[in-house]
Amino acid sequence: MVTRPRVLALIPARGGSKSIPRKNINPLGGVPLIAYSIAAGLQAAYVERTIVSTDNTEIARVSRDWGAEVPFVRPGELAQDDTPDLPVFQHALRWLAEHQGYQPDIVIQLRPTSPFRPPECVDQAAQSLWDDPQADCVRGVVPSTQNPFKMWRFEPGGYMQPLLHEGYQEPYNMPRQALPPTYWQTGHIDAIRSATILHKNSMTGERILPLILNPRYTVDIDDPKDWDLAEWQLAHLELPLVRPVAPKP
Repeated sequence: MVTRPRVLALIPARGGSKSIPRKNINPLGGVPLIAYSIAAGLQAAYVERTIVSTDNTEIARVSRDWGAEVPFVRPGELAQDDTPDLPVFQHALRWLAEHQGYQPDIVIQLRPTSPFRPPECVDQAAQSLWDDPQADCVRGVVPSTQNPFKMWRFEPGGYMQPLLHEGYQEPYNMPRQALPPTYWQTGHIDAIRSATILHKNSMTGERILPLILNPRYTVDIDDPKDWDLAEWQLAHLELPLVRPVAPKP
């Protein structure tokens, strides 16, 4: 008998955004920004629970209104500007195991700041990871617009050195077509084995599978200009898109 994995969608959404006040619950296209990520979890066939990790009571209330669970309050020390993802996800998994006996096989990270996703991407990421027992995670990527083999870094003496050069003789002088294709990670989706987070103390592990996405979905909302771009994309994006379903009154 083939078993399906237990899949948790986890949305990290702290309060205290400085560039855009109340960013995670600010209306984008008439609905809270976080509602797009909640919808991606709720509408995925593989996902059995969609949970928001937040330290903020207003974010918690809005998240529940749009269908997410908020079973715990994230500790303030895990909601700082420089807090990385790993301790946030370890806290969530350990809390769920200790307080509810819930231990998912796979955790899907859905960042609110990358709200536009193809309808199938969550299930594709979960399926891809489950099909490869050796893989630690799946990460969403898009083709990079600039090849890092043609990028430079400054040395202390003022001279430049190529960022990458392994396997090539002066790759920065080579035609673009002769260089390997490269990809840029987006914030759309990560699918990670719980064991990778808890036992390898990593959000990726060593064996990382790609989920290649259409770059037209790409937006990372960090400042007001990004927000304006997202509003424009929402109005003009002619691609299938996970859209929030308004909560029942």
